[in-house]
Amino acid sequence: MKLVASLLLVCLTSTACTTEKDGTPEPSPQVQPAPDGGNPTDPAITARPTPTSTGTPTVKVVRTIATGLEAPWGLAFLPNGTAIVTERDTKRVLALSAGSAPREIATIDEADPREESGLLGVAVSPDFATDATLFFYLTTTQDNRVVRASYDGSTLGPIEPILTGIPKGFTHDGGRLAFGPDGHLYVSTGETGDQDMAQDPAALGGKILRITTDGKPAPDNPDPDSPIWSTGHRNVQGLAFDSRGQLWASEFGSQTFDELNRIEQGHNYGWPLFEGAGGAPQYADPQVVWRTADASPSGLAFAAGHLWMASLRGERLWRVAVKDGVASDPTDFFVGKYGRLRTVVLAPDGKLWVTTSNRDGRGDPGPADDRILEVTLS
Repeated sequence: MKLVASLLLVCLTSTACTTEKDGTPEPSPQVQPAPDGGNPTDPAITARPTPTSTGTPTVKVVRTIATGLEAPWGLAFLPNGTAIVTERDTKRVLALSAGSAPREIATIDEADPREESGLLGVAVSPDFATDATLFFYLTTTQDNRVVRASYDGSTLGPIEPILTGIPKGFTHDGGRLAFGPDGHLYVSTGETGDQDMAQDPAALGGKILRITTDGKPAPDNPDPDSPIWSTGHRNVQGLAFDSRGQLWASEFGSQTFDELNRIEQGHNYGWPLFEGAGGAPQYADPQVVWRTADASPSGLAFAAGHLWMASLRGERLWRVAVKDGVASDPTDFFVGKYGRLRTVVLAPDGKLWVTTSNRDGRGDPGPADDRILEVTLS
Protein backbone atom coordinates (compact mmCIF):
# COMPACT_ATOMS: atom_id res chain seq x y z
CA MET A 1 0.00 0.00 0.00
CA LYS A 2 1.28 3.43 -0.84
CA LEU A 3 2.51 5.66 1.93
CA VAL A 4 0.14 8.50 2.77
CA ALA A 5 1.81 11.89 2.59
CA SER A 6 0.48 15.13 3.98
CA LEU A 7 1.26 18.59 5.17
CA LEU A 8 0.39 17.56 8.58
CA LEU A 9 1.04 16.32 12.01
CA VAL A 10 0.65 12.61 12.53
CA CYS A 11 -2.49 11.75 14.50
CA LEU A 12 -1.41 11.41 18.12
CA THR A 13 -4.67 10.44 19.81
CA SER A 14 -7.45 8.07 18.83
CA THR A 15 -10.01 10.87 18.86
CA ALA A 16 -8.31 12.53 15.88
CA CYS A 17 -8.62 9.44 13.66
CA THR A 18 -12.23 8.52 13.00
CA THR A 19 -14.50 6.95 10.48
CA GLU A 20 -17.50 8.86 9.24
CA LYS A 21 -20.07 6.78 11.05
CA ASP A 22 -19.15 5.77 14.54
CA GLY A 23 -15.92 7.44 15.59
CA THR A 24 -14.01 4.14 15.59
CA PRO A 25 -10.27 4.80 15.34
CA GLU A 26 -8.72 3.92 11.98
CA PRO A 27 -5.21 2.42 11.69
CA SER A 28 -2.56 5.12 11.50
CA PRO A 29 -0.53 4.84 8.28
CA GLN A 30 3.02 6.02 8.03
CA VAL A 31 3.10 9.69 7.18
CA GLN A 32 5.82 11.47 5.24
CA PRO A 33 6.30 15.23 5.05
CA ALA A 34 4.82 16.96 2.04
CA PRO A 35 7.32 17.70 -0.74
CA ASP A 36 7.08 21.41 -0.10
CA GLY A 37 7.43 21.10 3.67
CA GLY A 38 4.07 22.81 4.08
CA ASN A 39 2.82 24.12 7.38
CA PRO A 40 -0.46 22.54 8.54
CA THR A 41 -1.37 25.67 10.50
CA ASP A 42 -1.14 27.98 7.49
CA PRO A 43 -4.27 30.17 7.85
CA ALA A 44 -4.59 30.37 4.09
CA ILE A 45 -5.62 26.73 3.95
CA THR A 46 -6.60 25.58 7.42
CA ALA A 47 -10.00 26.28 8.93
CA ARG A 48 -10.05 26.94 12.63
CA PRO A 49 -13.21 26.84 14.72
CA THR A 50 -14.66 30.26 15.48
CA PRO A 51 -17.02 29.66 18.42
CA THR A 52 -18.18 33.26 18.56
CA SER A 53 -19.70 32.87 15.11
CA THR A 54 -22.37 30.52 16.40
CA GLY A 55 -24.30 33.44 17.86
CA THR A 56 -24.25 35.69 14.82
CA PRO A 57 -27.76 36.85 13.86
CA THR A 58 -27.15 36.46 10.11
CA VAL A 59 -27.68 32.70 10.25
CA LYS A 60 -30.30 31.01 12.40
CA VAL A 61 -32.62 28.03 12.53
CA VAL A 62 -36.15 29.28 11.97
CA ARG A 63 -38.03 26.05 12.55
CA THR A 64 -37.96 22.28 12.38
CA ILE A 65 -39.45 21.02 9.12
CA ALA A 66 -39.73 17.34 10.10
CA THR A 67 -38.89 15.03 13.01
CA GLY A 68 -38.88 11.28 13.59
CA LEU A 69 -36.71 10.51 10.56
CA GLU A 70 -34.12 7.73 10.40
CA ALA A 71 -30.73 8.63 8.89
CA PRO A 72 -32.03 11.00 6.16
CA TRP A 73 -29.29 11.15 3.53
CA GLY A 74 -30.40 12.61 0.17
CA LEU A 75 -32.63 15.65 -0.29
CA ALA A 76 -33.69 17.41 -3.49
CA PHE A 77 -36.54 19.72 -4.48
CA LEU A 78 -39.12 19.26 -7.23
CA PRO A 79 -40.10 22.30 -9.30
CA ASN A 80 -43.28 22.68 -7.20
CA GLY A 81 -41.26 22.97 -3.98
CA THR A 82 -41.88 19.43 -2.70
CA ALA A 83 -38.76 17.87 -1.21
CA ILE A 84 -37.74 14.29 -1.97
CA VAL A 85 -35.85 12.70 0.93
CA THR A 86 -34.05 9.35 1.13
CA GLU A 87 -33.45 7.39 4.34
CA ARG A 88 -30.25 5.39 4.11
CA ASP A 89 -31.13 2.55 6.48
CA THR A 90 -34.88 2.10 5.96
CA LYS A 91 -34.59 2.32 2.12
CA ARG A 92 -37.59 4.66 2.15
CA VAL A 93 -38.18 7.56 -0.24
CA LEU A 94 -40.27 10.36 1.28
CA ALA A 95 -42.07 13.36 -0.18
CA LEU A 96 -42.25 16.40 2.07
CA SER A 97 -43.79 19.84 1.76
CA ALA A 98 -43.18 22.52 4.37
CA GLY A 99 -45.99 22.34 6.91
CA SER A 100 -46.91 18.74 6.09
CA ALA A 101 -45.80 15.42 7.50
CA PRO A 102 -43.42 13.31 5.38
CA ARG A 103 -45.19 10.84 3.11
CA GLU A 104 -43.63 7.59 1.94
CA ILE A 105 -43.69 7.25 -1.84
CA ALA A 106 -41.55 4.12 -2.18
CA THR A 107 -39.23 1.63 -0.56
CA ILE A 108 -36.32 0.75 -2.84
CA ASP A 109 -35.86 -2.92 -2.06
CA GLU A 110 -32.71 -3.19 -4.19
CA ALA A 111 -30.82 -1.17 -1.57
CA ASP A 112 -28.72 -3.14 0.92
CA PRO A 113 -27.97 -0.91 3.94
CA ARG A 114 -24.86 -1.80 5.95
CA GLU A 115 -22.75 0.59 7.99
CA GLU A 116 -22.36 3.70 5.75
CA SER A 117 -23.96 2.15 2.66
CA GLY A 118 -27.61 1.93 1.62
CA LEU A 119 -30.01 4.35 -0.05
CA LEU A 120 -27.96 7.52 -0.43
CA GLY A 121 -28.20 10.47 -2.84
CA VAL A 122 -31.13 11.76 -4.88
CA ALA A 123 -31.35 14.23 -7.76
CA VAL A 124 -34.26 15.67 -9.70
CA SER A 125 -34.06 15.71 -13.48
CA PRO A 126 -33.50 19.24 -14.85
CA ASP A 127 -36.32 18.39 -17.27
CA PHE A 128 -38.64 17.07 -14.55
CA ALA A 129 -41.57 19.11 -15.89
CA THR A 130 -41.53 16.93 -19.02
CA ASP A 131 -39.84 13.66 -17.99
CA ALA A 132 -40.93 13.37 -14.29
CA THR A 133 -37.71 11.50 -13.47
CA LEU A 134 -35.79 11.10 -10.21
CA PHE A 135 -32.27 9.69 -9.88
CA PHE A 136 -30.91 7.76 -6.88
CA TYR A 137 -27.54 6.42 -5.72
CA LEU A 138 -27.75 3.18 -3.77
CA THR A 139 -25.77 0.21 -2.55
CA THR A 140 -26.96 -3.24 -3.61
CA THR A 141 -25.60 -6.66 -2.65
CA GLN A 142 -23.27 -6.45 -5.68
CA ASP A 143 -22.26 -2.81 -6.14
CA ASN A 144 -23.06 0.86 -5.82
CA ARG A 145 -25.16 2.12 -8.70
CA VAL A 146 -27.15 5.00 -10.12
CA VAL A 147 -30.79 4.30 -10.92
CA ARG A 148 -33.73 6.32 -12.16
CA ALA A 149 -37.49 6.13 -11.76
CA SER A 150 -40.50 8.16 -12.76
CA TYR A 151 -42.58 9.95 -10.13
CA ASP A 152 -46.20 10.81 -10.84
CA GLY A 153 -46.73 12.91 -7.72
CA SER A 154 -48.07 9.95 -5.79
CA THR A 155 -45.80 6.92 -6.12
CA LEU A 156 -42.43 6.03 -7.56
CA GLY A 157 -42.32 3.94 -10.72
CA PRO A 158 -40.09 0.92 -11.44
CA ILE A 159 -36.38 1.28 -10.70
CA GLU A 160 -34.13 1.33 -13.78
CA PRO A 161 -30.35 0.98 -13.32
CA ILE A 162 -28.37 3.32 -15.58
CA LEU A 163 -24.83 2.98 -14.17
CA THR A 164 -23.72 -0.14 -12.32
CA GLY A 165 -20.41 -1.60 -11.19
CA ILE A 166 -19.33 1.19 -8.83
CA PRO A 167 -17.31 -0.56 -6.08
CA LYS A 168 -19.13 -0.95 -2.75
CA GLY A 169 -17.93 -1.20 0.81
CA PHE A 170 -19.19 -0.93 4.35
CA THR A 171 -17.53 2.50 4.41
CA HIS A 172 -16.45 5.16 1.89
CA ASP A 173 -19.26 4.71 -0.63
CA GLY A 174 -19.59 8.35 -1.72
CA GLY A 175 -23.18 8.70 -2.85
CA ARG A 176 -23.93 12.33 -3.68
CA LEU A 177 -25.69 13.26 -6.95
CA ALA A 178 -25.91 16.73 -8.52
CA PHE A 179 -26.94 17.98 -11.94
CA GLY A 180 -24.60 20.56 -13.41
CA PRO A 181 -25.43 23.63 -15.50
CA ASP A 182 -24.48 21.49 -18.50
CA GLY A 183 -27.43 19.18 -17.82
CA HIS A 184 -25.20 16.21 -16.97
CA LEU A 185 -25.28 14.23 -13.73
CA TYR A 186 -22.25 14.36 -11.43
CA VAL A 187 -21.77 11.38 -9.10
CA SER A 188 -19.42 11.12 -6.12
CA THR A 189 -17.92 7.74 -5.27
CA GLY A 190 -15.66 6.50 -2.47
CA GLU A 191 -12.67 4.16 -2.51
CA THR A 192 -14.38 1.72 -0.11
CA GLY A 193 -11.32 1.66 2.15
CA ASP A 194 -9.09 0.38 -0.67
CA GLN A 195 -6.82 3.40 -0.92
CA ASP A 196 -5.13 2.47 -4.19
CA MET A 197 -8.49 2.41 -5.96
CA ALA A 198 -8.56 6.23 -5.97
CA GLN A 199 -5.60 6.30 -8.39
CA ASP A 200 -6.74 3.35 -10.53
CA PRO A 201 -8.06 4.66 -13.87
CA ALA A 202 -9.98 1.41 -14.42
CA ALA A 203 -11.94 1.65 -11.14
CA LEU A 204 -14.99 3.87 -10.61
CA GLY A 205 -14.36 4.16 -6.86
CA GLY A 206 -12.60 7.20 -5.41
CA LYS A 207 -13.76 9.41 -8.26
CA ILE A 208 -16.26 12.02 -9.36
CA LEU A 209 -18.19 10.74 -12.37
CA ARG A 210 -20.02 12.72 -15.07
CA ILE A 211 -22.76 10.93 -16.99
CA THR A 212 -25.77 11.58 -19.18
CA THR A 213 -29.28 10.91 -17.95
CA ASP A 214 -28.98 7.50 -19.66
CA GLY A 215 -25.87 6.66 -17.63
CA LYS A 216 -23.40 7.00 -20.50
CA PRO A 217 -20.10 8.91 -20.28
CA ALA A 218 -20.94 12.57 -20.86
CA PRO A 219 -19.46 14.40 -23.85
CA ASP A 220 -16.03 15.99 -23.25
CA ASN A 221 -15.10 13.66 -20.40
CA PRO A 222 -11.30 13.24 -20.12
CA ASP A 223 -11.68 9.75 -21.58
CA PRO A 224 -14.68 9.71 -23.95
CA ASP A 225 -15.31 6.07 -23.09
CA SER A 226 -15.26 6.56 -19.31
CA PRO A 227 -17.63 8.30 -16.89
CA ILE A 228 -14.65 9.51 -14.79
CA TRP A 229 -14.39 13.30 -14.43
CA SER A 230 -11.80 13.58 -11.63
CA THR A 231 -9.66 11.13 -9.66
CA GLY A 232 -7.75 10.78 -6.41
CA HIS A 233 -10.66 11.12 -3.98
CA ARG A 234 -11.10 9.31 -0.67
CA ASN A 235 -14.81 9.77 0.03
CA VAL A 236 -16.70 12.73 -1.45
CA GLN A 237 -20.16 13.23 0.07
CA GLY A 238 -20.84 16.83 -0.98
CA LEU A 239 -21.21 18.34 -4.46
CA ALA A 240 -22.33 21.90 -5.26
CA PHE A 241 -22.11 24.33 -8.15
CA ASP A 242 -21.52 28.01 -7.45
CA SER A 243 -23.08 30.95 -9.32
CA ARG A 244 -20.41 30.71 -12.04
CA GLY A 245 -21.07 27.01 -12.63
CA GLN A 246 -17.91 25.90 -10.85
CA LEU A 247 -18.14 22.49 -9.15
CA TRP A 248 -17.01 22.12 -5.53
CA ALA A 249 -16.69 18.94 -3.46
CA SER A 250 -16.38 18.23 0.27
CA GLU A 251 -14.24 15.22 1.08
CA PHE A 252 -13.50 13.10 4.14
CA GLY A 253 -9.86 12.95 5.13
CA SER A 254 -8.38 10.15 7.19
CA GLN A 255 -5.94 11.12 9.92
CA THR A 256 -5.69 14.87 9.96
CA PHE A 257 -7.40 16.95 7.26
CA ASP A 258 -10.83 17.03 5.65
CA GLU A 259 -11.00 18.96 2.39
CA LEU A 260 -12.96 21.40 0.25
CA ASN A 261 -11.87 20.98 -3.38
CA ARG A 262 -12.55 22.99 -6.51
CA ILE A 263 -13.20 20.30 -9.11
CA GLU A 264 -11.73 20.63 -12.58
CA GLN A 265 -11.98 18.30 -15.55
CA GLY A 266 -9.40 15.53 -15.44
CA HIS A 267 -7.62 16.72 -12.30
CA ASN A 268 -6.17 14.34 -9.73
CA TYR A 269 -6.78 15.27 -6.07
CA GLY A 270 -3.99 13.20 -4.64
CA TRP A 271 -5.45 10.55 -2.34
CA PRO A 272 -3.78 8.40 -1.00
CA LEU A 273 -0.50 10.17 -1.82
CA PHE A 274 -1.56 13.31 0.02
CA GLU A 275 -4.04 14.21 2.73
CA GLY A 276 -4.52 17.96 2.61
CA ALA A 277 -2.22 19.98 0.37
CA GLY A 278 0.80 18.21 -1.07
CA GLY A 279 2.22 20.91 -3.30
CA ALA A 280 3.08 18.51 -6.13
CA PRO A 281 2.26 20.14 -9.50
CA GLN A 282 0.55 17.06 -10.97
CA TYR A 283 -2.02 17.00 -8.15
CA ALA A 284 -4.70 19.53 -7.24
CA ASP A 285 -4.52 20.89 -3.70
CA PRO A 286 -7.66 21.60 -1.63
CA GLN A 287 -8.79 25.19 -1.23
CA VAL A 288 -9.67 24.78 2.45
CA VAL A 289 -8.88 22.03 4.94
CA TRP A 290 -10.28 21.25 8.39
CA ARG A 291 -9.03 19.21 11.29
CA THR A 292 -11.07 16.01 11.30
CA ALA A 293 -12.50 16.78 14.75
CA ASP A 294 -14.05 19.98 13.35
CA ALA A 295 -15.64 18.59 10.20
CA SER A 296 -16.10 15.07 8.76
CA PRO A 297 -17.91 16.84 5.93
CA SER A 298 -20.93 15.53 4.09
CA GLY A 299 -23.50 17.70 2.27
CA LEU A 300 -22.60 20.91 0.43
CA ALA A 301 -24.74 23.74 -0.98
CA PHE A 302 -24.12 27.17 -2.51
CA ALA A 303 -26.19 30.17 -1.44
CA ALA A 304 -25.69 33.90 -0.91
CA GLY A 305 -22.16 33.90 -2.28
CA HIS A 306 -21.01 31.13 0.07
CA LEU A 307 -20.64 27.39 0.25
CA TRP A 308 -22.44 25.79 3.21
CA MET A 309 -21.03 22.49 4.43
CA ALA A 310 -22.68 20.05 6.85
CA SER A 311 -20.33 18.34 9.30
CA LEU A 312 -20.89 15.03 11.05
CA ARG A 313 -18.20 14.59 13.66
CA GLY A 314 -17.77 18.37 13.87
CA GLU A 315 -21.51 18.80 14.60
CA ARG A 316 -21.70 22.19 12.92
CA LEU A 317 -22.53 24.05 9.72
CA TRP A 318 -19.58 25.67 7.96
CA ARG A 319 -19.87 28.78 5.80
CA VAL A 320 -17.09 29.40 3.26
CA ALA A 321 -16.86 32.53 1.11
CA VAL A 322 -16.38 32.01 -2.63
CA LYS A 323 -15.12 34.75 -4.93
CA ASP A 324 -13.59 34.42 -8.40
CA GLY A 325 -13.14 30.69 -7.96
CA VAL A 326 -11.33 30.99 -4.62
CA ALA A 327 -12.73 29.69 -1.32
CA SER A 328 -11.77 31.39 1.95
CA ASP A 329 -12.85 32.61 5.39
CA PRO A 330 -14.46 29.45 6.84
CA THR A 331 -16.82 30.22 9.71
CA ASP A 332 -18.80 27.74 11.80
CA PHE A 333 -22.35 27.87 13.19
CA PHE A 334 -24.50 25.80 15.59
CA VAL A 335 -21.47 24.04 17.10
CA GLY A 336 -22.81 20.98 18.96
CA LYS A 337 -26.33 22.40 19.09
CA TYR A 338 -28.09 19.95 16.76
CA GLY A 339 -25.60 17.08 16.72
CA ARG A 340 -24.31 15.53 13.51
CA LEU A 341 -25.33 17.35 10.33
CA ARG A 342 -25.53 15.27 7.14
CA THR A 343 -27.03 17.18 4.23
CA VAL A 344 -27.56 20.83 3.34
CA VAL A 345 -29.66 21.96 0.36
CA LEU A 346 -30.83 25.34 -0.90
CA ALA A 347 -34.64 25.48 -0.89
CA PRO A 348 -36.60 27.34 -3.57
CA ASP A 349 -37.39 30.17 -1.11
CA GLY A 350 -33.70 30.87 -0.46
CA LYS A 351 -33.50 29.14 2.91
CA LEU A 352 -31.33 26.13 3.67
CA TRP A 353 -32.70 22.76 4.68
CA VAL A 354 -30.26 20.81 6.87
CA THR A 355 -30.66 17.19 7.94
CA THR A 356 -29.31 15.64 11.14
CA SER A 357 -27.78 12.19 11.40
CA ASN A 358 -27.68 11.45 15.11
CA ARG A 359 -28.46 7.74 15.21
CA ASP A 360 -25.39 6.67 13.23
CA GLY A 361 -23.36 4.16 15.20
CA ARG A 362 -25.07 5.01 18.47
CA GLY A 363 -26.68 1.59 18.95
CA ASP A 364 -29.85 3.31 20.11
CA PRO A 365 -32.85 0.95 19.79
CA GLY A 366 -35.32 3.72 20.60
CA PRO A 367 -37.43 5.77 18.20
CA ALA A 368 -35.69 7.55 15.35
CA ASP A 369 -35.62 11.29 15.78
CA ASP A 370 -33.41 12.70 13.08
CA ARG A 371 -34.86 15.86 11.69
CA ILE A 372 -34.78 18.48 8.96
CA LEU A 373 -34.04 22.03 10.06
CA GLU A 374 -34.80 25.21 8.16
CA VAL A 375 -32.03 27.83 8.28
CA THR A 376 -32.55 31.41 7.18
CA LEU A 377 -29.79 33.58 5.70
CA SER A 378 -30.07 37.36 5.94
